[in-house]
Amino acid sequence: MPRGRRQTGATGAERAEAVLGERARVDALWQAGVPVVALFLLVFAVIAHPSPALSTAFAAPASPEAGATGVASCAGSTCHGREEPTGAVVRLDELKIWQDESSPAGAHSRAWRVLGEPRARAIAARLGIGDPQSAAVCTGCHVGAGAARPSEGVGCEGCHGNAANWLASHYAVGGSHANNVARGMRALDQPAVRAAICLDCHYGSDKSGQFAEHRIMAAGHPRLSFELDLFSTLEKHWNEDADYAQRKRAPSAATLWVVGQAMALDRALGLFANDRLANRGMFPELYFFDCQSCHRRISDEPSYRPSSPTNPGRDTPIGTVPFQDENMIMLAAAARVGAPDLASRFVADSIAFHKAITVSRPAALAAAARLRSDARALADRLSGIGTREVFAMIAALSDTVTAPRFTDYEGSVQAVMAVDTLLSSLSDAGAVSRADVARIRPSIDRAYAATHDPNAYNPLAFRTALRTATNAIGGLR
Repeated sequence: MPRGRRQTGATGAERAEAVLGERARVDALWQAGVPVVALFLLVFAVIAHPSPALSTAFAAPASPEAGATGVASCAGSTCHGREEPTGAVVRLDELKIWQDESSPAGAHSRAWRVLGEPRARAIAARLGIGDPQSAAVCTGCHVGAGAARPSEGVGCEGCHGNAANWLASHYAVGGSHANNVARGMRALDQPAVRAAICLDCHYGSDKSGQFAEHRIMAAGHPRLSFELDLFSTLEKHWNEDADYAQRKRAPSAATLWVVGQAMALDRALGLFANDRLANRGMFPELYFFDCQSCHRRISDEPSYRPSSPTNPGRDTPIGTVPFQDENMIMLAAAARVGAPDLASRFVADSIAFHKAITVSRPAALAAAARLRSDARALADRLSGIGTREVFAMIAALSDTVTAPRFTDYEGSVQAVMAVDTLLSSLSDAGAVSRADVARIRPSIDRAYAATHDPNAYNPLAFRTALRTATNAIGGLR
């Protein structure tokens, strides 16, 4: 059975079997210690506290945001609050998954509670912002829009949109998804829409409390990294079965990946162009730049050799802090396969942007605008990639063009996640079997292990591990 697609009315055991590929991917990340997943869990997970019962978790609502109805409006046993997935159209146990204390799928429900933990309180103390559970700089993301009370964390409406105008229509006989969207429901089946919502907190936005600037990172907040398909998998509480495909779009993992990369780059460049966010006095806002270019070992010993390998994707002099280009690297590899006519322009504009940062802010903004246009064009062009292209994209991620660009930790983390996501897409399409995936899993795990510790990251070791994994997948064609 394809990843995440199963018949309605299945038991919990059958659901577990249906998402085996997804959970294997998440488990591999966790076991390898890949920080991007650890970050997701550290930001939201508070496993130590038991989940409050529905009757107490959603009682006595405060003044909700205009148009919001709160999680309680979704919690009835005839709606999304059942114990088992017995619905004829949708599961109907979505709230149980959202509250799951044993799984990353329950992370959004724990988003506010984590702010009461010692780590969050220590971060708040360093920032001097008072109680993190009420500080706007924290609750902007740790309390979702539409929450009736902060303890709901990121509830239904935080992602699906305030429901007052579509709550009744979305369960009405004869209703349609298009009608619900017209009434204000967010079209999360569209990759670009989903990415935009996720990126608000998993990268940042210009909204209040939704930009994790460098000072927040310096205070101890985990580094933010984003991959749309992986994060969708972590929070999955829906079935993409035949009925789902009749009502909505069911984009492949590969489509989610490539659109997510384009949208992440578009968001980064858009925020960089915002003068309010991009400058901190005489300093630029360092959040936009490559962490390891500064956070690396230094020494005054005569025998010390700095670790600053040449990166062919950047036209920047040594000693310059480069813009974080993990999404540029991924998109360039994808474009060479799926949009070769756009690829050369995208690569040229990427290099020009890096160079412009060393010239002046006006030059950088002009270059950023061109690169944003390229990213959007690639999102449109690559949104329907097929099996043959997916195999080629996996190969491109470790070939002689892309591999030399893995000089920094963040891009390497994106690359190994990409290989795993694209392999998952091939499994979904029936192009590779689960037995094949199981045989290849150890080589992918070794690539994950090469990104286990950012302080011990070795570009050459990573490239070797990644190439071994991509070669193994290529052998399945």
